[in-house]
Amino acid sequence: MIAIIDYDAGNLRSVEKALISLGEEPAVSRDPETILKADKVILPGVGSFGDAMGRLHQYGLVDVIHQVVEKGTPFLGICLGLQLLFESSEESEGVEGLGVLPGKILRIPDCPGLKIPHMGWNSLSVTPGARLFQGIEDGAYVYFVHSYYLKAADESIVAASTEYSTHIHASVERGNVFACQFHPEKSSDVGLKILKNFITLS
Repeated sequence: MIAIIDYDAGNLRSVEKALISLGEEPAVSRDPETILKADKVILPGVGSFGDAMGRLHQYGLVDVIHQVVEKGTPFLGICLGLQLLFESSEESEGVEGLGVLPGKILRIPDCPGLKIPHMGWNSLSVTPGARLFQGIEDGAYVYFVHSYYLKAADESIVAASTEYSTHIHASVERGNVFACQFHPEKSSDVGLKILKNFITLS
C-alpha cells in the first residue's frame, strides 16, 4: 500500500489520481499507523514552506516522517515535499525543515525575460544510474511550478537537474529517499514512468 501524507497542502488528489491510473490503491492519510505500515510513502504539496512545516508539526507528522525514513521505507517528496526534506528555505526565514537531507531552498534569481514563479515544461539533465529515471531519456521534459529551488549540499545525491535562471537540482535520491521539484503527476507519460519506477522499487 502507498500512503500519501495528508497535511492540507494541496495537490494530493492529482497525485492520488495518477497512482490510481497506474493500478494502485493509495491511502490519503495523516494517521501515523497507516503511514508507518505503508510499503511506500509520498509527501506531495504546494504552498509555503513555513505554513507546511507548521501543519506537519500540528498533525504530529514530523516524527512519523523521520520514522518512515529511518526504517527504510521508500519515500518520495514532490514539489514542496522535496523542499521540506531539506534544512531551511529563504521563503520562511527561521523555520527549520525536516533536515532529512543536507541543503537549502533558495529563491530563483530574477532574470530578464524569465517569469517567476517558474511555470511550465523544462528538460532534465539526468544523472546516469538514477533509479527514479530508469528508462527515461536524458533531456526529457517535465512540468514545474515553483519560485524556490533546491541547492543540495551534497551533489552526489542529485538525480536530475535543470536550468531556469540558475542551475536547479530538480531531483534527488539517497538510499530510500527520493524527491522531485517538478510534478511527475502532471508530466504526462514521462511523469507516470517516474511514478511507476518509484512504485516498483524493492
